Amino acid sequence: MRPVPGEGASRRWEGPVRFVALGDSLTEGVGDPAGDGWRGWAALLAAGLGTGDVRFTNLAVSGSQTRDVLERQLPTALKLRPDLVSVVVGVNDTLRCTFDIEAVAARLDQVYAACTGQGAVLLTACLPDPGTMLGLPGALAHPLARRQRAVNAVVHALSDRYGALHLHACEGDWVTDRAMWSADRLHPGERGHRQLALRFHALLAEHGLAAGPAPSPEPESPGPTRSASWWWLATAGTGWVARRCTDLLPQLLTLAADELGHRARGTSARLDLRASAAVSAALAALSGAEQADAA
Repeated sequence: MRPVPGEGASRRWEGPVRFVALGDSLTEGVGDPAGDGWRGWAALLAAGLGTGDVRFTNLAVSGSQTRDVLERQLPTALKLRPDLVSVVVGVNDTLRCTFDIEAVAARLDQVYAACTGQGAVLLTACLPDPGTMLGLPGALAHPLARRQRAVNAVVHALSDRYGALHLHACEGDWVTDRAMWSADRLHPGERGHRQLALRFHALLAEHGLAAGPAPSPEPESPGPTRSASWWWLATAGTGWVARRCTDLLPQLLTLAADELGHRARGTSARLDLRASAAVSAALAALSGAEQADAA
């Protein structure tokens, strides 16, 4: 059921709520185990959306990039005619040698437009960069951070354009609190997923779109021990790094060399300016295409 307009920006659901979640491993729920699978922030949020029937579908798949969301997840989501749709994606794009902020912007623009075009309320979020979360050396972490800032800037701009309810999840104490994160250091643990669900719930409640109880911030299961974290890094973690290195490492080493060269010359600011210019060009390209379509 579509949200019914209320006073100001507030709206309220009327009837069953259809909530569809799109994205990657974060939204799939990796880090928050439940039975033989994952639960995650989106499922926790769904339980608190209303006092009536909430029909939740999680289409997120680990490893997904913006292309996967556009081409594989979105068509299914549109068939479900969601009232509320979350789109949280982009980190995996930054971890590929094919990273192109203009392509990322174009894909997100299409996804956001299609969802809001059906009248759905759109939920988005910006995310912390993976290099910092993994504790990579500066020369390796900075290029990834720059890419994630570019993705976040695009998400900010497009969220504003499409009237999304946007969560600034790239900042705050939860990012640096190890208790919020799983052993792999990239995905939230149960406590972190609950924190995301709680913050999304508060955002929706501000607009009259969360009538149910807020998720509890306290986990039902204990977090990973230090030994478990080290065991993951020594076993599954090495496999994850190896898979990413096959694709990303050669380019990342080139980016790191460029980073070190600019640092030695005192021209590191040029890299930030270059990234900002790329974001501006990507958004300008979308505006130009929109004007051409209108003409």
